[in-house]
Amino acid sequence: MFSLVFADEAGKIYDWPEWSMAGRLGTRLVEPDRSEMIPLPEGASLVLLPGRQPVGINREGCFASLKHQPGLRSRRPVQAVAALLPQGYTRTLLPGYSRRDGVGTLPFFGYCAVGFKDGACWVAARQTDEDHRWNPRFYDREDLAGLIRERQAEFPGNRVLEQLGRCAREYSCFTAQNLFYRRWEAGIPVSPACNAGCVGCISLQESECCPSPQQRIGFAPTMEETAGPAAAHLAEAELGIVSFGQGCEGEPLLRGKDLVQAVRAIRERTDRGTININTNGSRPEVVRELARAGLDAMRVSLASANDALYEAYHRPQGYDLRPVKESIRAAVDAGVRVSLNLLHFPGVTDLPSETEALIELVRETGLSLIQVRNLNLDPEVFLGLAPNLDEEPLGVPAFLEVLGEELPGVEIGNYTRPKG
Repeated sequence: MFSLVFADEAGKIYDWPEWSMAGRLGTRLVEPDRSEMIPLPEGASLVLLPGRQPVGINREGCFASLKHQPGLRSRRPVQAVAALLPQGYTRTLLPGYSRRDGVGTLPFFGYCAVGFKDGACWVAARQTDEDHRWNPRFYDREDLAGLIRERQAEFPGNRVLEQLGRCAREYSCFTAQNLFYRRWEAGIPVSPACNAGCVGCISLQESECCPSPQQRIGFAPTMEETAGPAAAHLAEAELGIVSFGQGCEGEPLLRGKDLVQAVRAIRERTDRGTININTNGSRPEVVRELARAGLDAMRVSLASANDALYEAYHRPQGYDLRPVKESIRAAVDAGVRVSLNLLHFPGVTDLPSETEALIELVRETGLSLIQVRNLNLDPEVFLGLAPNLDEEPLGVPAFLEVLGEELPGVEIGNYTRPKG
């Protein structure tokens, strides 16, 4: 049995062995299966869920909210607790909690169910990729500030490097830091505009319900501001990747002409490394031009392969799923390695209708990798968008198993791969 975990008013975390932990699949409370629980991974953290009471399984075997701290005469309220997983891990259950009336929206994180057993915290998750290059211990080193100054001195006045310096320091963005460490995957933002209004966008929100944790790039870089740092990175970096389409920008395909010129310029200076674009896939004609210019990889973000949920979450402006699929097919036909950035949510992504639509999209387009990414969003916000919640979800372990069986040539992971 995994014990319920809760926190007191001051944020001190306890376990309550009289109650078992509970998790959620979408709107459904469930008891975690032993096979889907793993010890809290290195790099994970525990966070409070303010205004939310922990839900567990009481002595009578019923789901119930723990409203007050047990073992005390005074009725002190308690808070629910969740885990945040490092990259390379896919959550299988949301935390079990009940929401008090009038509380605010949770910040943009991928909240995971957590319990306690044998003197340690456990989480409902599965490791779906290795974290050799994404473990937090490789980042925020003492030499980062000096490397930022050094790289910026190589390209005086480069606004992209100024933006990435801020992202590296203030947001601890790993892809921004990699540019200054000159290794692995480095992000190069290029677009201040977007043609979607994703509810989970981390750099710009149209409403006040979900405050964005970082600021979007506010300018359109010149070709040289983009190509110079990108080519320098690829020329030296171990397993080097440069990626357009970062969390601190809009949609890179909207910079089509300039981005095509930048990709050509990069390839004129070096043939090393991988040029990647993270995109919504809305402009297939630009994707074809980028492939001809030297694009190596493309990752397309998708919360659902069903039209209704896709449009409710992504809120596309002037396009729908049809050009997205066309972009993927065009890139695959041109020899570009294409992956899906699947924004995964337990109890929704694993619904039978969602699973079937995803499998159909992958077969139709021929993409080769599904990157399963925990959707960073308050669960109640996303559930408010999702149709078909009356379906019985498969459960995340079963969902991943079905993908493996139905798509035997498709890799399941979490990261963009360097070419070769």
